[in-house]
Amino acid sequence: MIELKNVSKWYGDFQVLTDCTTSVAKGDVVVVCGPSGSGKSTLIKTVNGLEPFQQGEILVDNTSVGDPKTNLSKLRARIGMVFQNFELFPHLSIRQNLTIGQTKVLGRSEEEATEKGLKYLDRVGLLSQKDKYPGQLSGGQQQRVAIARALSMDPIAMLFDEPTSALDPEMINEVLDVMVGLAQEGMTMMVVTHEMGFAKKVADRVIFMDKGYIVDDRSKEEFFGGSVSDRARDFLAKIIH
Repeated sequence: MIELKNVSKWYGDFQVLTDCTTSVAKGDVVVVCGPSGSGKSTLIKTVNGLEPFQQGEILVDNTSVGDPKTNLSKLRARIGMVFQNFELFPHLSIRQNLTIGQTKVLGRSEEEATEKGLKYLDRVGLLSQKDKYPGQLSGGQQQRVAIARALSMDPIAMLFDEPTSALDPEMINEVLDVMVGLAQEGMTMMVVTHEMGFAKKVADRVIFMDKGYIVDDRSKEEFFGGSVSDRARDFLAKIIH
């Protein structure tokens, strides 16, 4: 579903990704972890073209992300993206947040978009909040709306960029529970997170990054079983502690 081959990226003279190669099969959940500044968020943002890259190749469902002829807006409509800070439109109601992408990008009727949006709002347990505005919801609720919005576009895969890092601790589980449910339903997912409990529960593989390199790319069992680099072991010891 997603394939990265020798992807490198620079910001000016600073190399932020170096020869990154990995793949995500249909239905797989891959967790990307590592210290701050290791290139995790940049890596997943290259997958849907939000971050351009200078070398290598990225294929999503056999479409080349780096090809100038590729319609990136169309591609992004097929890959759900959930950000750290929700990115909801504050001036639109929850219902409008769920329908605007569907009507503008996918060309759905207002009626169809509303039906689809409310179905996923119900799926994340927030149907009763449909007429409120983002500012009236808690952070955990806003993030669940953001997930419902992404799902309303019928994505072939979902990218999560530290979806719980801006949340109060008691709100983290309500978002992770929705993500666990998605994983169990077979959604293809790449998740940048420090939530190792989530990784242990649903990840098929764990990627560990450091200084722009993919240092480890292993099955969950190997990763948590200790078959990792010294750098990843050190990181895990700190984070689990």
